[in-house]
Amino acid sequence: MLVVKALHISFVVAWFAGLFYLPRLFVNHAMVEDVATRERLALMEHKLYRFMTPLGILAVVLGFWLWFGYGDMIAIGGWLHAKTALVSLLIVYHLYCGRVLRDFAAGRNTRSHKWYRVFNEVPVLVLFAVVFLVVLKPF
Repeated sequence: MLVVKALHISFVVAWFAGLFYLPRLFVNHAMVEDVATRERLALMEHKLYRFMTPLGILAVVLGFWLWFGYGDMIAIGGWLHAKTALVSLLIVYHLYCGRVLRDFAAGRNTRSHKWYRVFNEVPVLVLFAVVFLVVLKPF
């Protein structure tokens, strides 16, 4: 199980790298005016999303493996349910990022770079909450 845990942590870190960087690309994309730069950013966004999606899937699958592999010992306490809810929020966030990049690619973005700057902070807040839940197990 330690190998599964190490892989889970590694895939979570890699997935979060994408969750941190993709919205930052959206900030830049919302600011540019020239077509060549917009197309280049759309391509970068698409490639990053395709790369980070399997990382997120593996992180979630390995997380469930840990949850069910440890049995009832780990399922004691509401912290795990709170963590699962936050991971569900991250999955929705990830899928919404896919929608945003399709809107950018089609020229349908309606949001400002300021909105994307705030949007960019969501995974940071979720990461802090999840780490504190996992380490402290407060309830």
